[in-house]
Amino acid sequence: MIRGLSSLVFSEWSYRIVRISLAALFIYGGGIKLLDPKAFARTISAYDLVPEMLLPVVAVGLPFIEAVAGIGLLFDMRGSLAVISSLIGMFIVVLGSGVARNLDADCGCFGPDELARKHGLVQAFWRDLALGGIVVPYLYLCRRVLRRSGKNGKKPSKRRRIIS
Repeated sequence: MIRGLSSLVFSEWSYRIVRISLAALFIYGGGIKLLDPKAFARTISAYDLVPEMLLPVVAVGLPFIEAVAGIGLLFDMRGSLAVISSLIGMFIVVLGSGVARNLDADCGCFGPDELARKHGLVQAFWRDLALGGIVVPYLYLCRRVLRRSGKNGKKPSKRRRIIS
């Protein structure tokens, strides 16, 4: 029973579904913010963490990195999951600071339409915490299990033993 559940949880298909879903989330989030960087700059400005002169760079650069990392994860490219993990970590810190300071701002995670819906910072904080604490570790662990078993289309990793 446990072996069957383990093979289902760590199957190549479950890995693909979770990986592609996370990639789509970042591609969409980055792309939608790139369509209206001025609105995203206003959202960033509300947190008062970025100097005014750097707002345009961050308002375009951050969504661009999100979209490119999402595309990289979609194609399972090396380093893309690490970039997404770093972005999620940064989002958790920024949203956490907003929650701690009781800001009347929205996360702006998915563009200006989200601002109209008034999703709270707390909800976005918990969502990112779940992504960073459950989804990303799952992808790293699943990738490792699949690589060791040789089920991901890549050669199983050969661990070198260091003899002292």
